[in-house]
Amino acid sequence: MDSEKEFLAGYSIDKYERPSVTADVAAFTISTEESGSYRRSPENKLRLLLIRRGGHPYKDCWALPGGFLQKGETIEQCALREIFEETNVQPVSIMPVGVFSEPGRDPRGWIISNAYVSVISEESVRQVGMDDAADAQWFCVSFDCTETGAHRLTLTCGEIALSALLAAEKTSFGRTQYRILDSGGLAFDHAAIIATGLSALRTEAKSFDTIFDFLPETFTLSQLQKVQETIMNVSVLPANFRRMVSSYVEETDEFLRGEGHRPARLYRRKV
Repeated sequence: MDSEKEFLAGYSIDKYERPSVTADVAAFTISTEESGSYRRSPENKLRLLLIRRGGHPYKDCWALPGGFLQKGETIEQCALREIFEETNVQPVSIMPVGVFSEPGRDPRGWIISNAYVSVISEESVRQVGMDDAADAQWFCVSFDCTETGAHRLTLTCGEIALSALLAAEKTSFGRTQYRILDSGGLAFDHAAIIATGLSALRTEAKSFDTIFDFLPETFTLSQLQKVQETIMNVSVLPANFRRMVSSYVEETDEFLRGEGHRPARLYRRKV
């Protein structure tokens, strides 16, 4: 064959079976709940955005926002479009966490999902079920290792409780892949996607760069510490935390004042 043009003229992509491609987004936020006493600081909780599916398969089950790639768009554009269409939430940015291509993961056929994680500021949380989603809600997240070595993913929203059980398969590039033992009522393989996304988020949060996306432009060191502790599921002594973040933040001339509290210095991310 003399040229690429001649090669392409005789080439037929229809000779090869092709999968459908989807994008799914695990969008997290930190919500602040008042403790009921001015002597106690507000409690921070890690939450995940889920939609209740309005059609088959997995009708009425809870799932991550996502959908099929359309002609002419990138997979990142697909992910951002789908989460906005289904929840009315628009992430500023998304981070890829993996490709999920296990045969049989979707009963409709050969469908490959590109999974992303996102961080949504509390001020931006305005979810409503739209498009083909029957509902959209923020679920409190708990992800811990059990006595048997398996990992329990628990998602709660009011009276709704979902509990999935997963096994850690392998870790590469600082990210762990998971195999579902019990889906806990979540659609498709989304329990594994959520676990992988949370693992990736915790890895990124160790460098502190990711956690600033959970906060307003100015914040107290106590707010910053609670966000980091909520994501990592750990506790750090305040003095140690101040030393750890000193190279990431800078003081402002502003203070946070509230009833029952001594004014606290506000900081911003160092650029």
